[in-house]
Amino acid sequence: MEGSSAATIVKGQREQVEEVVVRFAGDSGDGIQITGGQFTLTTALAHNDLSTFPDFPAEIRAPAGTTFGVSAFQIHFGARDIKTAGDAPDVLVALNPAALKVNLADLVRGGLIIVDTGAFTDRNLKKAGYKANPLEDGSVDGFRVVATDITNNTLEAVKGFGLSQKEAVRCKNMWSLGLVYWLYDRSRQPTVDWLNQKFGKRPEISNSNIAAVNAGHAFGETLEISGEIHAYFVAPAKIAPGLYRTVTGIEAVSWGLVAGAQAARIRMTFAGYPITPASSVLHTLSKMKQFDVATFQAEDEIAAACAAIGAAYAGNLGVTASSGPGIALKMEAIGLAISVELPLVILNVQRAGPSTGLPTKTEQSDLYQAVYGRNADAPLVVLASRSPADCFEVAIEAVRLATTFMTPVIILADGYIANASEPWKIPDVEKVKKFPVKFRTDPEGFHPFMRNDKTLARAWAVPGTPGLEHRIGGIEKSNTTGDISYDAENHQVMTDLRKAKIDGVAAHIPSQAVELGSDEGDIAVVGWGSTYGPINRAVQILRDEGANVSHIHLRHIWPLPTNLGDLLSRFKKILVPEMNTGQLITVLRDKFLVPAEGLNKVSGMPFKVIEIEAAIRARME
Repeated sequence: MEGSSAATIVKGQREQVEEVVVRFAGDSGDGIQITGGQFTLTTALAHNDLSTFPDFPAEIRAPAGTTFGVSAFQIHFGARDIKTAGDAPDVLVALNPAALKVNLADLVRGGLIIVDTGAFTDRNLKKAGYKANPLEDGSVDGFRVVATDITNNTLEAVKGFGLSQKEAVRCKNMWSLGLVYWLYDRSRQPTVDWLNQKFGKRPEISNSNIAAVNAGHAFGETLEISGEIHAYFVAPAKIAPGLYRTVTGIEAVSWGLVAGAQAARIRMTFAGYPITPASSVLHTLSKMKQFDVATFQAEDEIAAACAAIGAAYAGNLGVTASSGPGIALKMEAIGLAISVELPLVILNVQRAGPSTGLPTKTEQSDLYQAVYGRNADAPLVVLASRSPADCFEVAIEAVRLATTFMTPVIILADGYIANASEPWKIPDVEKVKKFPVKFRTDPEGFHPFMRNDKTLARAWAVPGTPGLEHRIGGIEKSNTTGDISYDAENHQVMTDLRKAKIDGVAAHIPSQAVELGSDEGDIAVVGWGSTYGPINRAVQILRDEGANVSHIHLRHIWPLPTNLGDLLSRFKKILVPEMNTGQLITVLRDKFLVPAEGLNKVSGMPFKVIEIEAAIRARME
């Protein structure tokens, strides 16, 4: 099982384990995401490899204490290479009955539950749907339980700092964090420093939270002395030397877009409209004006896309971002960008749907939308990032292709990638390969749809350049003059040219490589996007047993790499895990006529390693 491992040696009074999965859970007002973020920081500083999975409630204002309002944060860390947030938690911190009810079934048998008995009132039990107290009716039999009144312990720890009752209770997440710090031998100092910085103007709050962290840690030491529970040690992972930081997908894609614009040596204009889970891109980029980045919040989705297109017409890199419903609203404008052939990068942070669906849950169901989802023949480039850190490289690639081929490029991420974090070796941006844009300046023989012989990209002339006055728009243009044309033969030529340009991108992208295993064999497991981690781990487990199975993961979704068809033909079976009902598999069957089989999941949650492992084993038999 991914995430659980038996103790191997003893370090002092601590059992050494290779990897652990911890999940914090409570009401959306309990500061669960802050708690998880702080534990992530200290774990990174302890030199463990890690992967996280923040799980937000879909309801913005769910009634406190209900299952609808449960927020969770899971972290998988260890002394080995960590590729997923873990199949099942070894430790569950539940700050109320609803958190226990929602998450108990996921906990490994024999796992540790840390629970706040002070929150298990009759009222809260009823809100969570319990008829009896699960701590007393046998529901937690088979688990190790640390049941203590965290609420009261917190109030005692902070009573000397003058907080109101409401403010004092809010410190219980820090008390819980202190206990888990003790459990896994984590330093409290990074959190102390963060609290002092965060609440510098209100020292009573910072001091109270620090006292709560220390009290939780001291409680753990008391447990150890009493023999009720022992603590653990996770050795540092063997990670390549360098300067690291934790990074989320939103941060990485934002920084990658800026690095790409710098490599293209052009200004970037981002225009967006708030939508979960893509809103944070605007927040991140708005703080980067020093890198010649302009940001604009539009009144709606299509206005945001049109503003980005206008910026591209003016000689900027146009960028916009949304999720599936917002991308649908942008599609008319994206069709305009295809028609006028301007560089536009569109980030789609996919979420569970259709319509509003599950706005805070993850899914991969917008591949059809990205590849096929426009009126008329309107091809563009589609890329997919595999992990939070990978978003940086994918964003640079999107800028390269958009500016080289004068085309819109869609980046497919998802809610899991956007919010999850992992260690990222900070790159030297000076070493990013440059691809400077060359604007048309020569008026001799100019018209706006004259093309580069190799890429078929049209000339990019900045408005105001002497002698290069021109107009573009959604009505079809003449291939030879750039003027409006209703000629049937010209429309055929222009449609064929736009298609040939995108098809030709395949000659300018890397050949498809095998991530793990050989380039031929019994089974190829083919994935895209955030399925990378669980696929790779499942394949590794089976290869360690001698199975002839390989992992292939796609970054370039459209056009596909030129060697992909030949590569797939070398395998007897092809399995395609996707968080949808089967979309990449349709594209692969269409392009290569391969007998691919799907493994599909649309629960709003990422794949577990064990699910993919079981599917591979079933096909091996």
